[in-house]
Parts: sequence; structure tokens; C-alpha cells
Amino acid sequence: MGSCISAIGTANPVNRVTQQDAYQFMVDAFNLNPDHALRLKSIYENSGIDYRYTAVDDFNPHVPRANYQFFEPTPDLEPFVTTEKRLKLYQEKAVQIAIQAVNKCLKNFDEHIIQQITHIVTISCTGMYAPGLDIDLVEQLGLPRTTERICINFMGCYGAINGLKTADYICRANPTAKVLVVSTELCTLHFQKHNTLDNWVANSLFSDGSAAALIENTEHKLGTQPGLELESFYSEFMSESRNEMGWFIGNTGFEMKLTSKVSKQIKKHIKGVTERLLSKANLTTEQVGSYAIHPGGKKILEAVEEALELPEESNAFAYEVLREYGNMSSATILFVLQKMMHSGKLSGHNIVSYAFGPGLTVEGMALKMQ
Repeated sequence: MGSCISAIGTANPVNRVTQQDAYQFMVDAFNLNPDHALRLKSIYENSGIDYRYTAVDDFNPHVPRANYQFFEPTPDLEPFVTTEKRLKLYQEKAVQIAIQAVNKCLKNFDEHIIQQITHIVTISCTGMYAPGLDIDLVEQLGLPRTTERICINFMGCYGAINGLKTADYICRANPTAKVLVVSTELCTLHFQKHNTLDNWVANSLFSDGSAAALIENTEHKLGTQPGLELESFYSEFMSESRNEMGWFIGNTGFEMKLTSKVSKQIKKHIKGVTERLLSKANLTTEQVGSYAIHPGGKKILEAVEEALELPEESNAFAYEVLREYGNMSSATILFVLQKMMHSGKLSGHNIVSYAFGPGLTVEGMALKMQ
């Protein structure tokens, strides 16, 4: 008796920003000279991203600096936004976007599905408070007050796979369980303007979004649409690469460390990780029909393709999500899986999926399209 993802819903803030507009904001915020502006432009133009979303209205190019509410309306944005102010906005906005994602996830179910939810798993690395997002969702969605709650925090881009893994364990142990997994990330709250390459790269990639998934035991499935069976999970971290990626709480928000070596380390290790994942899942390479790789950036997708000798089209859904949304940290892989489920083209496919984060950690899973 296994479990499956029966439905996925996604949502984003109302502010949709082109990559060109985001670039211009950064040039102004960093006060870059022409040479540095040209270097930054190359990063943005080669990111594989066309659009990103943000909960911060000030990033909207139609909002004049004099009307800024999040940043100070000064030429250098100083005094810079405190961690306290950033997390207050997270507390206000995260639950709104998460509820939209949940409603889209459950829209094709009977109206009584809300009362049948037994567990909720919330995932985020971009904000925390208590009573938290988990309790806010229970109250505002009208879930039973007896709903069991699990919070997965600060695990970075691979957090959603741990959320699915947790839901899978619950559904295998309790066949009648209905687990709502909700990943909500407001990455743009944590914009940093120290003039470093790490900040240039991070600011060129990250975006805001939420994704919700309903996980059920396959023998007690209420969903009538084809789902994704959760077959096997695999986790491994490379301690020698622990300093290549980090996420730290500072006085002006959460500060990202992201070196250029991340994609190189993934390229070096992903083939061996894949062999071990396939062995655990009792699959061969030939039996894998599709891949769902977390689009942490264009270089990461290319590193995986080169190491595993995959054609670019094998990971087309990840490129599509990257282009349309950017990197929404943990929520992103659920956006990719949703596109795969809605494509109607992958029936019976075995799928290998990965997400990456601090450690350097690789969280992987084998799925099968019903």
C-alpha cells in the first residue's frame, strides 16, 4: 500500500515582474557603474528567467520610489529593511497566497474534503512565526481543529520533498489519512544590497510562490484524476561542499550564500546519487521516462543534464517553470510536478526528481504517473 499525490494547486503574489525590470531595480539599488551594470546584465540575460513574482509592492516597476512602503524612499534605500519588518510582511502575505494554492488544489474534490483532511505539513525557509502558518491555515480554511500539524522550516529548496516524504510515511502508516502539504516561500522579502557576486546571483533567481498538494493512500484515493505515485525517496549530502550554499538570519533579513561551485558539485556527484536512488527504487536508467529537476537556476539544470547525459527536452517542464516563475525555493518542484500532471502526456512514466539545498544536500524521489 503506497501513497500518491492526487492534486497540486499553485499560487503567486499579484506583482509579476519581468526579468528586465528586476535587473533595472538592482542596477539602481546597487548604484552600479557601467562596467558592473554590464556584468549584472549578462547574469540576468542568461538566467533562463522571463518573469518572477513578488509579495513586495516596491519591486513593481509602476510604483515610484516616493511611494515605497517596504523600503525607505531614499536613493540608497537606507536605513535598510530590518528582519522584523520583513517577517511581519511574511506573516501578512504568506497565508493569503497559501490559501489560494490550497483552494486550487482541492477545487475538483467534493465540498466535504476540507473536513476529511487529517494532517497538514507546512514548508517554508523564508519566514517563521508562532502560532504559525500551520494554525492560520487550519483556522482560515476551516480544517478540523484536531488536524495534526507538522512544520518543516529552513531546509531550503529541497524542503518540499521532505514534506512529501513525511506525508508518504503518514499515509502508509494510516491508510485513511488525507495529508495536505503546503509549501510557501516569499524569497524576495530577503533582498540584500551588499555588492557581492553571491547577492547578484541570488537576486537574479529568486521569486515568491506557494504550492499545495493532497497526498492519499492509493487504495483509499478520493481524487478521480490521474495522480503521481510516490514510489521511493533517497537523501544524501556532501559534507565537503557544505560551505557552497547557506542561509543565515541577519539583522536585515535572511542572507543567502550561493557560490559558483554549486552547479559544479552537483555535476560531480549527481550520477552516483542517481545510481543509488535507482537501486533503492528497483529501477534501471532505461525504465525512467521523465525527469523533474528543481530549477534552482539554468546552470543547475544543465549540470544535471550533462552528468546524466540527458537531452534538454527530458527536463522541459523544469525549464518552463524557471522561465515563467523563477526559483521559488521549496515550492518550485511542486510547480514542476503540477505541470507534469496536467500535461496528459506521461501516463505510466517512471519519473526521477531532485531538489538541492544547504548541506550540500540532494533530496531525490522516484515517482510514477498513474
